[in-house]
Amino acid sequence: MNDFAGTTTLVRLALRRDRVLLPVWILVFVSMAAGSAAASIDLYPDLASRVEAAETSNSSPALVSLYGRIFDPTSLGALSLFKLTAFGALLVGLLAAMLVVRHTRAEEESGRLELLSAGVLGRYAALAAALIVSAGTVIVLGLLTAVSLIGTGLPAGGSFAFGLTWISAGLVFAGVGGLTAQLTEGARTANGFTAIVLGVSYVLRALGDSDSDGGTRWASWLSPIGWAQQIRPYAGDRWPVALAPLALLVVLVAAAFALIRRRDVGAGLVRPRPGPATAAPSLRSPLALAWRLHRGSLFAWGFAFLLLGLLVGSIASNVDGFVTSDGAKEMMEKLGGVNGLTDAFLSTEMGMLGLLASAFGIQAALRLRSEETALRAEPLLATGVTRYQWLASHALMALLGTGVLVLLGGLGSGISSGASLGNLGHQVPRMLAAGAVQLPAIWLVTGLVVLLFGVAPKVVTVAWGLFGAFLLIGQFGPIFDLPQGVMDVSPYAHTPRLPGGELSATPVVVLAAIALGLLLVGSISFRRRDVG
Repeated sequence: MNDFAGTTTLVRLALRRDRVLLPVWILVFVSMAAGSAAASIDLYPDLASRVEAAETSNSSPALVSLYGRIFDPTSLGALSLFKLTAFGALLVGLLAAMLVVRHTRAEEESGRLELLSAGVLGRYAALAAALIVSAGTVIVLGLLTAVSLIGTGLPAGGSFAFGLTWISAGLVFAGVGGLTAQLTEGARTANGFTAIVLGVSYVLRALGDSDSDGGTRWASWLSPIGWAQQIRPYAGDRWPVALAPLALLVVLVAAAFALIRRRDVGAGLVRPRPGPATAAPSLRSPLALAWRLHRGSLFAWGFAFLLLGLLVGSIASNVDGFVTSDGAKEMMEKLGGVNGLTDAFLSTEMGMLGLLASAFGIQAALRLRSEETALRAEPLLATGVTRYQWLASHALMALLGTGVLVLLGGLGSGISSGASLGNLGHQVPRMLAAGAVQLPAIWLVTGLVVLLFGVAPKVVTVAWGLFGAFLLIGQFGPIFDLPQGVMDVSPYAHTPRLPGGELSATPVVVLAAIALGLLLVGSISFRRRDVG
């Protein structure tokens, strides 16, 4: 039998399963790029304002480490999209890798791929189909992004070059996802390995970009994200650089296909260590088990949030130099919801940290469904553990985990912004409060996952689509002057804008009450349905 037999069928199956998620995430990325470009046209109306903003950005090590350099200070496109070049490539790479793992290792872990393999299905079909879906997604995403940027008035050549930066990064990390899926027996571990590769790539890029003397500039060339950035859209459009990620993609895909031959279906090349015969006392409760399952990702996310908070806070003292025109200041204040420029910047960035924390909450709550489909929940529920206890243990980890993350982000930004502004004792509590007020909206989104898990578990991943819609409305509604009724759909639109804004208890209490209601309805619904 042909090793690729059934690939087309699996492609159609994957597209059907992701028929909601893929369009939503493509729309999110395209809208982010187009919204940033459209806003910047008004923010930097003349050459002098662009050059001043670009030079201020390039002189800030924190900004360069976080987003990269602006290679052409005179280019409106380069300035408009510098925040989304490297960071956007990171997010597109994460999406591409998770798609591959979702349709390969996750399918093996659930046992579905083994059932399909009993029919006419080649050994390479699952990986080939996953790579086709992932590659097709990032290519469509990149092309639509380029078209949307042209629509905002940016040059066509630079717009397609920018789309190529996202495409090249996405293709490389699709290959990384295909490779890690062969190494482990769990989808979460495969995604964890991919996240490590992504993190190392971003750090190497940051090290190379932030070196003003040029001694470690070579580090950027060790990173696929650095390669994507070196295409330099709107600043020379260096198309041949894209050959490097394409060459690496060929190597990664060839290695992944070669490794398939060396393992059985459902097995990984790295075998998990057998655990002890009896559980430790610290594991003799549902909450203790949930903590054990979630602690690794929580530690990794927590470190990232503390680091991001420190970087964001260190930029605060440079905001006046970066945002020069009256239009730029007005836009920053509109996004932040407050009048003080520094506070508006910090408020906006804390909102972004709140969105990232929501992603952790969704991921943690979705562990309920993965435990159920992997048949690990049923043995637990056959003991004295009740359904409420089991669900509450994972939901509590999601809720408390997001709280830890936003507080770490607030602490980091409070320390660094306080040190740079010279008011550490005043700034730390303000930024902790700015993080804390993000929690009701985050918990509401987490409650939506629990509700879907209890009511309609087969479509629980729709929560990612809802999150993407909330992100679009909440972040870009003010820029596009959407009707207030539309913006009110997003829970993030009701979050008080701190620091500097007015703290109103009403939206915080209402959001928290809705989140509690969603959690209760989801728990009751799970109690009444069949497991599995």
